[in-house]
Amino acid sequence: MSGSEVNDLKNRFMNQIKDIDQTGIFINNAKIGLGMFVPLLGVGLGIFSGFSTGMVFNAIAATSANLNDISPLLILVTPFGLMEIVAYGLAISRSGMLFYSLLKRKYWREYLLSTLVEIGVVVILLLSGAIIEWEMIARLNGLSDTRISI
Repeated sequence: MSGSEVNDLKNRFMNQIKDIDQTGIFINNAKIGLGMFVPLLGVGLGIFSGFSTGMVFNAIAATSANLNDISPLLILVTPFGLMEIVAYGLAISRSGMLFYSLLKRKYWREYLLSTLVEIGVVVILLLSGAIIEWEMIARLNGLSDTRISI
C-alpha cells in the first residue's frame, strides 16, 4: 500500500474507534464472532476479519515509530487476543461442522444444543476479552476513568 493509502486506512480506523469503550469492543467482536457460526459463510468472514485486522495493524505500525519493530503477531499472545482466537476458532469450526451436516443432509436439531452452548462460550469469552482489552488500553493510554460499566 502507498503512504497515502496507509494514512487513509489508519485515519478511518481511528475515527471508527475514537469513542469506543469495552461495550463497543464487545459488540464489534460479538458481531464478528456470531457471524462466524453461519455455515460456510462464517469461514469467509473469519478470513476477511483476520485480513482486515492485519491491514489495520500494519497501517498503524507503519505510521507509528513506537510500533515499527513490534510483530503484529504479538497481539495474539495478549490475554484478550488468546480469548478472541479461541472464540473465533470455536465459531469457525462449528460453521464448518454445520455446513458438513447440511451437505450430508443430517438432522440439524442434532447439533442445536451443542451450537447453543458454543455460542454461549463464545459470548462469554468475547465479553471477558473486551473488558480485559479495554482495561489494557485504558492503562497503557493513561486514561483517568477506567471503571467497567456494562
